[in-house]
Order: sequence, then C-alpha cells, then structure tokens
Amino acid sequence: MQNHLFVYGTLMRGYDNPAAKLLSRDAAFCGEARCQGRLYLVTYYPALVRSDDAGDVVSGELFRLHAPEASFAILDDYEGCALPQPRYLRQLLPVTREDGSVIDAWTYVYNRPVTQLKRIASGRFPEQ
Repeated sequence: MQNHLFVYGTLMRGYDNPAAKLLSRDAAFCGEARCQGRLYLVTYYPALVRSDDAGDVVSGELFRLHAPEASFAILDDYEGCALPQPRYLRQLLPVTREDGSVIDAWTYVYNRPVTQLKRIASGRFPEQ
C-alpha cells in the first residue's frame, strides 16, 4: 500500500485536532509539496478538487505514514469517506516535492459541489 499522504488543510502541522495529532505522532514529515487542483473554502476547512488546468496548483505538506492501514482507518473517518454521500474521497494523485521530483500520494479530494464555495486562488490554506 502506498504510504505517502499529501495534506493541504487542517491536517497540516500546527493544527490542533485529533487527525493532525495522529499525523504528528504516526507519520514522518517529508516536506512541502504541491499538486494540480483547485482549492475552495468550505467553512473553517478547505476542499481540493481535481483540475485539468496545469496552472491550478494546491500547496500543502507531504507525510510518510508509518502504519498506513491503521492511520487511514482513522483519517478516512475524520474526512467523512464512509458517509452515505462521502464528503471526501481518498485518491492517489501525483504530487511534486520541493526538489521537483514527483511521487504518487494519497490525498482527500472533495466529493461535493463547489459552485457556492469561495475559491482560494492562491491554492494555499489558510489563504494568504
């Protein structure tokens, strides 16, 4: 199982929630990274949606999970992946590291309409 996870919101370092604490405890921080996509503000958290436009970039952090199956069981629940209409879907996406190398990493892709959400044009959360 692929053990890399790209995060772009409240799972990043510095956030104080159970899932972010799990990452700080059960994963190694690999560095800043980015992927192709668009970022939207849902409420206090962001949503990544896939994009075909190479100019659409979302910035975040890359982690290597020590025990991916156990960690994903908790993270998938936190992200609402098991709801009857899942809030997010965990998908493998190509992610570019700081050194320019590309790796496939899991990330949580928003699975609901974004037409009423504000786009975060910078691709960085929190918006700067």
